[in-house]
Amino acid sequence: MENKKGISIFQKYLTVWVIICMVIGVFIGKFLPQIPEFLNRFEFAKVSIPMAILIWIMIYPMMMKVDFQSIKNVGKNPKGLFITWIVNWLIKPFTMYGIAKSILNKRR
Repeated sequence: MENKKGISIFQKYLTVWVIICMVIGVFIGKFLPQIPEFLNRFEFAKVSIPMAILIWIMIYPMMMKVDFQSIKNVGKNPKGLFITWIVNWLIKPFTMYGIAKSILNKRR
């Protein structure tokens, strides 16, 4: 008998969960400002310790699923790596800058 594993409900609706968390965060910042003020006290070298912990908790499970053996073979077929580099280093910074600039221009 074949064991078919699909994506979980969490994975299927990940975008929805992220949007919900962002909305909750905005409301907490707006209506309960004492929470961010309290969390801002835990900062070291201009790095938010609670944020660093939460990011680590978020990426740790993904890091454990990385097939480190396949990293040795990346030189044999580097196309995916080059695409990732191009998007992350040449496209994203400029699009983020453009988005931020357009938002700031709208506020003026």
